[in-house]
Amino acid sequence: MATKSRITTAPIDPARVLASVTDPAAGGTVLFLGTVRNSNEGRPVRGLEYQVYREMAEKRMVQIEGEVKAKWPVRKISMVHRYGKLGIGDISVAVAVSAPHRAEAFEACRYAIDTVKRSLPLWKKEAYVSGKGAWVKGDPIRG
Repeated sequence: MATKSRITTAPIDPARVLASVTDPAAGGTVLFLGTVRNSNEGRPVRGLEYQVYREMAEKRMVQIEGEVKAKWPVRKISMVHRYGKLGIGDISVAVAVSAPHRAEAFEACRYAIDTVKRSLPLWKKEAYVSGKGAWVKGDPIRG
């Protein structure tokens, strides 16, 4: 059932990601799911396409895990990001963290997703309902 941090074309199973961080010493577990929304900046969106430098992205995810573990007493962490074409409502990214206490779990999860959004070599193209598309830069804070 273990889910290590990775980049994938497969749909993300939130239950599997959550199970991968289950730990009897954890009093708090946080799961964040980023999903494809149907609009951005007032434009109707019909889907997204992510492209990635996979090897570099997975290496960066391992570094982020290390940063999180150095800052908080997390028990386990798992991060999964999809690439390829995704539809509205699809899960594009999942981050789960377990820690002894809820505050640590929330803080560590927030740091992990913000750092993923800010530093992974990943590019996002929005497909608009109008038939046009555009490469967009994600907002590391708003997402």
